[in-house]
Amino acid sequence: MSSSIDKSFVVPARLIFVMWAVFSVEFFLQINLGVFGIYPRKLSGLIGILTAPLIHGNLGHIISNTFPALFLGTTLYFLFDKIAQKVFLQCYFLTGILVWLFARSSYHVGASGLIYGLASFLIFFGLFRGDFRSLLVSLLIFAIYSGLFYGVFPSHPNVSWESHLFGAIVGIYLAAKFSKVKKVNS
Repeated sequence: MSSSIDKSFVVPARLIFVMWAVFSVEFFLQINLGVFGIYPRKLSGLIGILTAPLIHGNLGHIISNTFPALFLGTTLYFLFDKIAQKVFLQCYFLTGILVWLFARSSYHVGASGLIYGLASFLIFFGLFRGDFRSLLVSLLIFAIYSGLFYGVFPSHPNVSWESHLFGAIVGIYLAAKFSKVKKVNS
């Protein structure tokens, strides 16, 4: 584990910085950037695959995405630095693609799909890999974030449960895929 906590913090912190910058622009200019979210099966909604995780509906939404994205992202980069970039980017983009393909017709915004992807990756990676360290991480993340998995079911019309569900599916898929990689950290 030669990756330092400082280096592990960089990518998640940059994401959080951009999220808050976008939110600040929306707030101070009184504009709604939600139209740059993912709108399933519309050509104009494809931009959301890139932009949706950066856009949040309100202060509570961005706060609820900030700390988990920072913690889970830093944990991923700190413990599994050799595969972290691939996992992070695939959670980001594959989740968005699945939302665009299969979600209900509505704008989908926020980083929760990425968060569900990272959480489910960290939980299932240890189960699939089976080594002590990865299992310990799995148990810790499960203890902290097990309540997240209620979010994969429809609960509120303004919440993209589809992003949660597809993020979780992508995380599980990536956990299975990368569990066979021999060296996952420096």
